[in-house]
Amino acid sequence: MSWAKWIGASIGWSFGGPIGAIIGLALGSVVDSIADGNGSPLLGERQTDQRRSRQRSTYRSRPQERPRTQSGDFEVSLLILASIIIKADGNQDKRELDYVRQQFVNLYGKERANRAFRLFKNISKQKNISTRQVCLQIKAMMDHPSRLQLLHFLFGIAKSDGIVLDDEEKQIYTIAGYLGISSRDYNSIKAMFYSSRDNAYKILEIDKSATDDEVKKAYRKMAKKYHPDKVAHLGKEHQIGAEQKFKQVQKAYDQLQKERGFK
Repeated sequence: MSWAKWIGASIGWSFGGPIGAIIGLALGSVVDSIADGNGSPLLGERQTDQRRSRQRSTYRSRPQERPRTQSGDFEVSLLILASIIIKADGNQDKRELDYVRQQFVNLYGKERANRAFRLFKNISKQKNISTRQVCLQIKAMMDHPSRLQLLHFLFGIAKSDGIVLDDEEKQIYTIAGYLGISSRDYNSIKAMFYSSRDNAYKILEIDKSATDDEVKKAYRKMAKKYHPDKVAHLGKEHQIGAEQKFKQVQKAYDQLQKERGFK
């Protein structure tokens, strides 16, 4: 049975490169457990062989040309990176696994989430996944707002058991570097999962010495950067997820507005 049958039109560039190899191995492990017939694809809708071939060649021959990231590309990238984070501390905590499952239910609905989670568990069993190779493929092909959304989700996984452990943070930091995410963007998203007096400044990517006008300017900049419309091409489900970052920016600004007493 062709494993491509279970992956749909919402996946493009992730059919090629190291990500394609990982997904191929994972699907090979689950195909036997999926009943024959014309059931729904594993992720998204079905696509033609011609389109799949064209999208695979895009990664191999023209990596400098970044095609539009599709929902399935994001989803597959998320599954692989999530499996890396969950194994970062040497222990697959049930709370982290439950968080991944619940997030997929919230994003995609129970049926699609169950199929995705089946794939996720088989990805998690694979050894020697090259974090660098996977991330470099994502960096070459995925737009910046979508990469920021990936990072936000990874911190959510790490924090789902109550605390982000040092090993998990170190792994996320490494991933962020490979993904081409700046230290300011990294610290901004990281601050959304920690509690400290400086968090509002970090989220807005400014120093405590910033003037009120600089705070307002930073807020407008960050609100634009994290606006849910930036990931509209991934589908409404990911716009909903992006709202979490957007709300954190608003909360940070409201806090500084209250502390400083400006309008």
